[in-house]
Amino acid sequence: MKQFLKHMEKYRLFALLSPILMTLEVFTDIAVPYLMSRIVDVGIVNQDISYVIRFGIYMIVTAIIGMLFGIFSAYAGAKAGYGFAAEIRHETFQKVQNFSFSNLDQFKVSSLITRLTNDCNTIGQVTMMSLRMGIRAPLMMTLALVMSFRINSSLATIFAVALPLTAGFILFILAKARPLFFEIQERVDDVNAIIRENLAGIGVVKSFNREKYEEARFKKRNDALMDTAMKAISIIILLMPFIHIITYSTIIAALWFGGKQIVAGSMGRGELMSFITYITQVLISLMMISMFFMQLLRGIASKDRILAIWNTKSELKEKNNSVHEVQDGSISFNDVCFRYYEDGDVVLNDINLQIKSGETVGIIGSTGSSKSTLVQLIPRLYDVTRGSVEVGGIDVRDYDLKSLRDQVAFVLQHNTLFSGTIRSNMLWGNEGASDEQIIEALQKAQAWEFVSKLTDKLDSKVEQGGDNFSGGQKQRLTIARALMKDPKIIILDDSTSAVDMTTDAKIQLAFSKNLDHITTLIIGQRISSIKHADRIVVMEWGKIEAVGTHRELLTSSPIYQEIYDSQQKGVVSA
Repeated sequence: MKQFLKHMEKYRLFALLSPILMTLEVFTDIAVPYLMSRIVDVGIVNQDISYVIRFGIYMIVTAIIGMLFGIFSAYAGAKAGYGFAAEIRHETFQKVQNFSFSNLDQFKVSSLITRLTNDCNTIGQVTMMSLRMGIRAPLMMTLALVMSFRINSSLATIFAVALPLTAGFILFILAKARPLFFEIQERVDDVNAIIRENLAGIGVVKSFNREKYEEARFKKRNDALMDTAMKAISIIILLMPFIHIITYSTIIAALWFGGKQIVAGSMGRGELMSFITYITQVLISLMMISMFFMQLLRGIASKDRILAIWNTKSELKEKNNSVHEVQDGSISFNDVCFRYYEDGDVVLNDINLQIKSGETVGIIGSTGSSKSTLVQLIPRLYDVTRGSVEVGGIDVRDYDLKSLRDQVAFVLQHNTLFSGTIRSNMLWGNEGASDEQIIEALQKAQAWEFVSKLTDKLDSKVEQGGDNFSGGQKQRLTIARALMKDPKIIILDDSTSAVDMTTDAKIQLAFSKNLDHITTLIIGQRISSIKHADRIVVMEWGKIEAVGTHRELLTSSPIYQEIYDSQQKGVVSA
């Protein structure tokens, strides 16, 4: 918990107030049975109505004061607990944002979502319970025991049997329940995973009429979560009846032995009544302690899952004297090898490629030839396993990461638009851009032709993921957003696959006219998208098979020739 405590600093006042107020509430709760015994043993026995009324008022006032202490303690505890959880959630989110792609590969998206929501909430609840129930229960039990011995020390010896029995059973229950709490969190991950997958691919599910199949898959994981939760609950529910049996048995014993003492005149009736109240307080406090520890076990499981994120070190290390300025858009791959995992297969092998600043380079190859992986090394989405990648003549590992990525614009095939407006999405590339600059970028990306026809134009609404635009429109908008950065390098990773060939040609023409100063890398599946490039790189099985112009490769590269012939046949048959 030491790693978490610094996040309580903002809520320190509430974290201090809650247990203090709770302590004061406990004192009022302890005082009420004592006042009640005075009413019975003094006021009623002596028929002193004024004494009864006076102590009755004391009881009411004490109860009201205790209630107010409890209310303010609950508020302060909630403020501290959920504020603490919010700070931890924010820190966790920041950690995830700083992950490299390799780090993100270690965690499922569904698991990250569960940790950022459910696990952080659990930590908040445990914190709140620690400030309140964690203080109230042991203090109440201790003070009630003290008052019990103060009233009648011989009768209070019945706790010597009740407390060890209850404590032993609680420890047994906690030991059985602990592994199930860890398993519950994993089951929640599984349920979130299938929900996310299903909702993301709901169109595919419906087009294949696989609703029943998906329902069965969901039911299987949902039932597994329910079964695990029921196992935990089945163990926990044994606790309540056991404690009730101990409580009632202790009360019966107190009535039996206390009754004898009343007959003998060594104990008052009011004292026996308050003693029984203290018995209830002691054993209920012990039950509250057990409930607190059960929740604490869930909190420990959540804490470990959060710390797994916090303690995952980003593989992207930045040097203290890192370079902050990218001189030009030249790119150099020097004996580059790459694998995703330390003991994984080599994905890129012996890559040597020199790209001049301002040059347009096309990259083509069969599926799985590692085209995307190659370009992801440029902005350090991954780091090379061996060799080096240089931008502007400097190893990318020597750059300040933000400075490097500000000069490398990346447009993915399935790039994401964020909920808001077209303008707010464009401002991702340049926060201070004017409408004229946004329109210019949209025109270069051939997006203004449809944006200009929208009623609200730049203020047109963008749904989550850009679902209210077609695939081709989304791709053009994301290209425009990348151009807003005015980068030295732009990478188009099959980013025109959803646009028609005419629009694709217009985009390429706009790039050649307006972006000749920018180094452009185009990953394409269609030769028509890259044949205009200064050079084309043909990749196969993680290696560079050939490099040349369109005409040169048609005669020198069998792989390129095969791709060209297959696409030409497709055009003719169409």
